Amino acid sequence: MLEHFDRVLKHKHALIFAGGIATAVIGKKVLESDTVKDACTKGMASVMSMKKDAEEYFQDMKDNAEDIVVDASEISKKEIYPEDEEKEDKE
Repeated sequence: MLEHFDRVLKHKHALIFAGGIATAVIGKKVLESDTVKDACTKGMASVMSMKKDAEEYFQDMKDNAEDIVVDASEISKKEIYPEDEEKEDKE
């Protein structure tokens, strides 16, 4: 038995080639299976859902930031032009 093992080890390149072919054949069968397709489809759906949620969250943050900028701008205008405020009060 040890002699056969030594003889096989002498042909490492042939073993690597045969292993590559076997891996390709088995890999193709695995990738074509319904289980893998279902898992990939569910994974893609969850990624798309997370992307949609992230876009909505980002839009909310952007809207809030714009509101803060508008409020800050109004406050700074009141600080710069206090007489405008007095004119509004008289009218």
